[in-house]
Amino acid sequence: MTDRLLTVEQVARLLGTSVRFPRRLIEERRITFVKVGRHVRIPESAVTAFVTANTIEPVTVRRATLRRVA
Repeated sequence: MTDRLLTVEQVARLLGTSVRFPRRLIEERRITFVKVGRHVRIPESAVTAFVTANTIEPVTVRRATLRRVA
């Protein structure tokens, strides 16, 4: 296994959020996590997959479709 296991604090720092956000992701089972005894660790690949799955691409609007309404 070469995937790093990150603490909740490290994930929060990586995402630029408070610690509460990754804890909520874990509680709602929206991200993969590993229990090591009583400690919770999140694989780095799970964080990358979460970000990729929740990335929204911008919508491009072509000029030809924009028409004035008189």
